[in-house]
Amino acid sequence: MAAFLTDLFQSIFTPGPTPTLLVATNVAFACLQGVLLLLLIATYSVHFAILSFLSAGLWWAINWFVAELKAAQAEEDEKKRRLEETGLGDDTETEVETVIDTGEPTVGSKEVEVIERKGDLKDRGGSGGSKSEISTEDEWEKVSENEKDK
Repeated sequence: MAAFLTDLFQSIFTPGPTPTLLVATNVAFACLQGVLLLLLIATYSVHFAILSFLSAGLWWAINWFVAELKAAQAEEDEKKRRLEETGLGDDTETEVETVIDTGEPTVGSKEVEVIERKGDLKDRGGSGGSKSEISTEDEWEKVSENEKDK
């Protein structure tokens, strides 16, 4: 019993669902269902039946999620094993794109198109105004520039 409690305490700090934590969770939910059944019998209140139904749903969902995690982990382990067998896997997890020269000419230009600047940037930070005032001034300048172009 002491070893179980020690394992349970250590499993709290271990990522993922550990077997000790799963046993403790299932025992806790079983005890909760027992208490809710006793309270239902003692009080004949429908509230305990509803709580029992909700508790059972949560219990099932937790166990389903753990099963899905185990299946995903097994699939990931299988992928790693296959990569190691084929010799394609290595310790780094970076993806590298390999370019294969087929000897065919490439289509497209190798020159870079230069884009001209159309105006100077103005520093409005020193005006002491708020950001809304700065953006409003910029909007008015855009409107006045557009009217001058017409």
